[in-house]
Amino acid sequence: MSPMTETCRSARCSCGRVRVEGVGSPIVSAVCYCRDCQAGGRQIEALPGAVHVRDPDGGTPYLTYRDDRFACVEGAGLLVGHKLTARSPTERFVASCCNTGLYLKFGPGHWTSAYRLRFESPLPPIEMRTNVRRRQSDLPLPADAPAYRSFPLALFRRLLVARLAMLFEPRRA
Repeated sequence: MSPMTETCRSARCSCGRVRVEGVGSPIVSAVCYCRDCQAGGRQIEALPGAVHVRDPDGGTPYLTYRDDRFACVEGAGLLVGHKLTARSPTERFVASCCNTGLYLKFGPGHWTSAYRLRFESPLPPIEMRTNVRRRQSDLPLPADAPAYRSFPLALFRRLLVARLAMLFEPRRA
């Protein structure tokens, strides 16, 4: 697929002042139930006027993009990073204008996970649910995708393939 015909998905903050974009297919469309994703989601949702970044069962749905295929295209100066602890490798970015969580960046990684609930439709289907052993909900686990007790090998494989593609694909003009 040429860059001209690749899908471009936009996500906006609640008031519309900050917009991010993901280009092409995401590495994965997943829901994570790890402790950090649940705690980070609660932290963001506790901000004044914030909207939900987690599903009703506490899972955090993401569209994960390669770093070279994800960018803030409007309002970057309004983004504020939040970490669970000072030493956390993950930083969650929130639009300060309306306290909308937009994405998170895992420090040493080559990917960005954007909050799926902020994107406009149509969205790719959920492909996996990770860390379901940490799930803290009495609601039934959705049966829309495979559920894994931790991070599955398939996820690491996709991240590796994405990294290799970043290294070997020709740079865009």
